[in-house]
Amino acid sequence: MQRPPQDDFSLKETKPHLGGGKVTGDKLTSTYDLVEQMQYLYVRVVKAKDLPGKDVTGSCDPYVEVRLGNYKGTTRHFEKKSNPEWNQVFAFSKDRIQASVLEVTVKDKDFVKDDFVGRVLFDLNEIPKRVPPDSPLAPQWYRLEDRNSNKAKGELMLAVWMGTQADEAFPDAWHSDAAAVSGADGLANIRSKVYLSPKLWYLRVNVIEAQDLIPGDKSRFPEVFVKAILGNQALRTRVSMTKTINPMWNEDLMFVAAEPFEEYLILSVEDRVGPGKDEVLGRCAISLQHVDRRWDHRPVISRWYNLEKHVIVEGEKKEVKFASRIHMRICLEGGYHVLDESTYYSSDLRPTGKQLWKHSIGVLELGILNAYGLSPMKTKDGRATTDAYCVAKYGQKWVRTRTIIDSFTPRWNEQYTWEVFDPCTVITIGVFDNCHLQGGDKSGGSKDQRIGKVRIRLSTLETDKVYTHSYPLLVLHPSGVKKMGEIHLAVRFTCSSLLNMMHLYSQPLLPKMHYIYPLTVNQLESLRHQATQTVSMRLGRAEPPLRKEVVEYMLDVGSHMWSMRRSKANFFRIMGVFSGLIAAGKWFDQICNWKNPITTVLIHILFLILVLYPELILPTIFLYLFLIGVWYYRWRPRHPPHMDTRLSCADNAHPDELDEEFDTFPTSRPNDIVRMRYDRLRSIAGRIQTVVGDLATQGERLQNLLSWRDPRATALFVIFCLVAAIVLYVTPFQVVALLAGFYVLRHPRFRYKLPSVPLNFFRRLPARTDCML
Repeated sequence: MQRPPQDDFSLKETKPHLGGGKVTGDKLTSTYDLVEQMQYLYVRVVKAKDLPGKDVTGSCDPYVEVRLGNYKGTTRHFEKKSNPEWNQVFAFSKDRIQASVLEVTVKDKDFVKDDFVGRVLFDLNEIPKRVPPDSPLAPQWYRLEDRNSNKAKGELMLAVWMGTQADEAFPDAWHSDAAAVSGADGLANIRSKVYLSPKLWYLRVNVIEAQDLIPGDKSRFPEVFVKAILGNQALRTRVSMTKTINPMWNEDLMFVAAEPFEEYLILSVEDRVGPGKDEVLGRCAISLQHVDRRWDHRPVISRWYNLEKHVIVEGEKKEVKFASRIHMRICLEGGYHVLDESTYYSSDLRPTGKQLWKHSIGVLELGILNAYGLSPMKTKDGRATTDAYCVAKYGQKWVRTRTIIDSFTPRWNEQYTWEVFDPCTVITIGVFDNCHLQGGDKSGGSKDQRIGKVRIRLSTLETDKVYTHSYPLLVLHPSGVKKMGEIHLAVRFTCSSLLNMMHLYSQPLLPKMHYIYPLTVNQLESLRHQATQTVSMRLGRAEPPLRKEVVEYMLDVGSHMWSMRRSKANFFRIMGVFSGLIAAGKWFDQICNWKNPITTVLIHILFLILVLYPELILPTIFLYLFLIGVWYYRWRPRHPPHMDTRLSCADNAHPDELDEEFDTFPTSRPNDIVRMRYDRLRSIAGRIQTVVGDLATQGERLQNLLSWRDPRATALFVIFCLVAAIVLYVTPFQVVALLAGFYVLRHPRFRYKLPSVPLNFFRRLPARTDCML
């Protein structure tokens, strides 16, 4: 595969005209200073009165048509109403205005042809200008005119003004660039929206014991376990070791619960009577509204719950005979942070309990300006098109911009703000193609397609500085990495308290409960999966919905799956970390071999000074690190990080490796391809196995120095230790250090190519490889 040019995937610094500039008499707003001003003509159609009847029956079915050049917007119509109220806003982009007159017409809905009732005309040169925070323009009554500009019966209440996207009427307005979208569902799906993630809790169910169980077959020892269900989450305990009618477990089951608590916690005690056959001994349903909440590690009070043969959660509850009871300790954990994102690029680290939150340290402002060169995502009426919108996620707040219809260079110019509680967090911005312009039911089950995303870590940003860059939108396809366009962003991180922010660097990353009462890795992975499912389900029920495919892409749901490409990338990252140590080792080897005699002599002198004055060792090390840091300040990164195709090994990935990465789980590929990939994994695992075995061998040799596994080697080492202890006791430490240092730095003339005596001795020590099958 041909490697694409790296310049195409680079980050580009830009200098947009933010805030609209300083124009005489124009009041600039501080809330929209990170985007370019976009001028709009706003028309608010409020209501009408005294409309004449046009039908045979003398009634009127009125609606309003707002026309500006080739653009036309209409309100909903009312049946048989002469005093209708609409209160709808229309916004026409000034860049696309090609007319000088605004025409607002009232019409009567009819089966054949709509009847003309009256109109109001406005000269665009006489329309007033409004800039927030000015108060909204008060609507006025206008007398309708006929086509000959004569007075007609009826009046229309309107407000017409020129404004920007900072106007509060902008989000809910009908936009002229979306004139092709029809229907309430379609219009709702293209508007900007702010969402909040549901408040998530960890639910801990500590199953202690049960009493007085009544098994169906009393002639056998019961094998009892407890199954707990919360929504679509199901967990079970192990089978109790006490095979009696009073079993004990003392086992924790962890769930993710979201407010408002809609589901009941259903617990059932079951007896395994045979393979794949379980008998229910009793059930109970617990409402999470009445569950205790705890904020620290102190245990909550345990309770006994009655078990019944049948449970009806909703509706009438039948009288049932008491069977037995179960002892449990159930609580909602407020001291944990429910992880719905990867910890490597999490946007929020606060605990669930709001009373445990610290004060915010600043504000993050994001201006989503525009995008360039977006790829065609679908075909409509025989031509390629893209209907793009952006989604940004930070903390519990999600924002979605409006959808720009049929444009490869959309301009959003929308600005959003978030409170920041920790600088070591990441904001994620994704770009998607809207496939639901006709409403959710008419999309044919299609999903919004991903165009790319950008992550920005706040700790890499300087405070109070505006970063304006064009970020490449990169998406990995089975055919390779593809640039889908560029997105233009403006970012500013404002810190309210530098001292508090510096103090956070000394605090734990996660809340205290994660360290006092830690969860296992398997629990965290399972709970994160449940959290992402819960968030996507709740946001998918919003109006308009933030769809499941969008939420999962933003939360990196599939990032834990196996990928040969990611494995290579992580290996090269490790090599990059160790490259500094390797370089230092090579430099020291050159010193020892006197490749540069002057440098070696200087190292001798420095070594002599440090040995004679050991109190200078630590100050010298820290001073050296300080000087390196100051020296590197000149070359500090000036731009935020961005998606790196070379670091990700995406620019030269083999097609088969990419096909394997996009494979389903379990696999859906033919047997011969799966066999080939399995053999490849076996060869890689064989190399890893060899490396791990070598590391184990060296560790076992170290242990066998004193284990007397090889009696002669251990005897030699013990005698050496005794002699060394006597010599080091009678010889000053500085003399020993000088002799050892000069021996290591000796001239090549006094060196031999054969391995040293200690190395030869160590390699001869036994290891447990002889005992391996």
